Amino acid sequence: MFTLAWLIPVFPALAWLIIGLSGKEMQNTGSQLAIPAVVVSLVCSVITLVQVAGGAQPETSWTWLEWPGFAISFGLQVDPLSAMMLVVVSLVSTLVQVYSLGYMAGDGHYSRYYANLSLFTAAMLTLVMADNYLLLLMAWEIVGLCSYLLIGHYFQNSGVPQAANKAFLTTRVGDIGLIIALAALFAGTGTFSFSEVFALAESGGIAQSTLVWITIGLFLGAAGKSAQLPFQVWLPDAMAGPTPVSALIHAATMVAAGVYLIARSLPLYLAVPEVMQLIAWVGGLTALLAAAVGLVVHDIKKVLAYSTISQLGYMMLGLGVGAYYPGVFHLMTHAFFKALLFLAAGSVIHAVHTQDMRRMGGLAKRLPYTSAAFLIGALALAGVYPFAGFYSKDSILAEVYLSGHRVLFWLGILAAVITAFYITRAVVLTFWHRPRSEAAAEAHESGPVMTVPLVILSLLALSAGWLGAEFAGNLLPRFLGSEVHHTDAVHRMVTLVASLAAMLGIGSALAFYHFRWFDPQRMAQRFSRLHRILQQAYGFDALYMRVFVQGTISLSEQVSRFDLNVIDKFVNWVGSATRSLAMGIAKLDRVLIDGFVVGMGTGLDLAGEKVRRWQSGQIANYLLSLVWAVLISILTFKIFG
Repeated sequence: MFTLAWLIPVFPALAWLIIGLSGKEMQNTGSQLAIPAVVVSLVCSVITLVQVAGGAQPETSWTWLEWPGFAISFGLQVDPLSAMMLVVVSLVSTLVQVYSLGYMAGDGHYSRYYANLSLFTAAMLTLVMADNYLLLLMAWEIVGLCSYLLIGHYFQNSGVPQAANKAFLTTRVGDIGLIIALAALFAGTGTFSFSEVFALAESGGIAQSTLVWITIGLFLGAAGKSAQLPFQVWLPDAMAGPTPVSALIHAATMVAAGVYLIARSLPLYLAVPEVMQLIAWVGGLTALLAAAVGLVVHDIKKVLAYSTISQLGYMMLGLGVGAYYPGVFHLMTHAFFKALLFLAAGSVIHAVHTQDMRRMGGLAKRLPYTSAAFLIGALALAGVYPFAGFYSKDSILAEVYLSGHRVLFWLGILAAVITAFYITRAVVLTFWHRPRSEAAAEAHESGPVMTVPLVILSLLALSAGWLGAEFAGNLLPRFLGSEVHHTDAVHRMVTLVASLAAMLGIGSALAFYHFRWFDPQRMAQRFSRLHRILQQAYGFDALYMRVFVQGTISLSEQVSRFDLNVIDKFVNWVGSATRSLAMGIAKLDRVLIDGFVVGMGTGLDLAGEKVRRWQSGQIANYLLSLVWAVLISILTFKIFG
């Protein structure tokens, strides 16, 4: 098992390395290496999960940097939380890569696409197996880089580079908080090791004020990766990438990393309940506000994108109120049904060559497998029994109710109503009634390489709820140290309310879009201000564009002009000062130096003239002068001696 655990991230990493170094030699054959590599990782992950279920938890590490009394180690660990994530990540990655054989066929950058997918998978697998924050951070940043590369795959298309940059830069803002948190963590503990840090937190070995800043910083990083308020703006634009990439990012890799980080850091958050309250409220508001935007979006992938933001909000809500394993359980079920929805949407887009649901319709007869798969995913997302979302979302809502957060509970119920409404709207507009475009009328089902992953994910969306409940209820508490809080009576009550909420949302959507008892256009006009706010996604994009993008550009221009003016003035001042100094030195030279030299010459001439007068050549005069000198000397000695 020890060997298998180590091999899980190694094979995708080797596939990335070989494909990347091969260049044009593997121009259209990257999948032949990438898919077997991720399949091997999946097999190793399943074996590892089975052995973890039997009680084994391998850990190993090696020293990376060492000084006297100080060392940084890298290592991998496998526990119930990471074992579950390994299976989810490797399984979804395998299905996405198989699906891409059909979706990306003929793409001009086929091998590069598979190389980036392989690195993406390897980084995420390393992230969930890391036994310390430093290794997690390194894998975390590689995941961010790969998302940038994959979102920008169609870089030649207008707007795609901007979407990739937006995702990269927005998540980097959150990463600043993560890096500061890890710096404070190391300064306060002297280690990055999970086990050592958690032991210190539980024993009170970390100052409370330090813990507050550490946990807030960690949450900022998680909020950036998982697109929580106010970092949610990057995720809808990430739809510019290929649809299989959207499935991987939204289901099992990048956005899951933030939720995983909070769950992994559980012992730290237990010591700071105030920060847990913050996480709960951010998650609850994100779940509701993102779901509401899904009501007015016409791009099928963006509907699913806002759905992802909303469901991630549910996970954060659960973690914030202490529903740790229900939150992680929902992370697992969401990975399956959201991957199913995205890949089904990709099959639709592949058939009709548009993402606008207003130009679809009538596809249930033409895409029977795809429509059935999308419907199963939609029912799982809406939380309808017995689909996967019913089990995990209801568990979160029950824990929220029992925690005493009644407002957050009803926010979650309202979000459930809206979720059921917008996903039913998507089903009706895409698959029911008559085709609304020529492409929709002529659409045909995708090939087996794309439909087989849909069938597998459909089975998981059906069964992952009751199968995962056993895992989530028995294995995760070993790591999380908590038990189920709610009683059967509370669970039945919450299940009833949540099921009624789902039925209300589905029934309302059918009334508007299927039976057409109400006119959506008239409703939009009646609530035009609210409709406009939702269409603008609450103005976050416009605000960020004005403040951060345009503000930075304007500031840069001003600084540029300021610099040029200052430099010009400084150069002119230096030149003028230098000229004045040179003129002053020249004048000083003429007045002092020349005057001194000329004056010395004139004085010497005059002195010479005087001396020459004394030199008459008469010896009698010289003797007389000598006599006078002697007499003066005698008198001087007499007077002063």
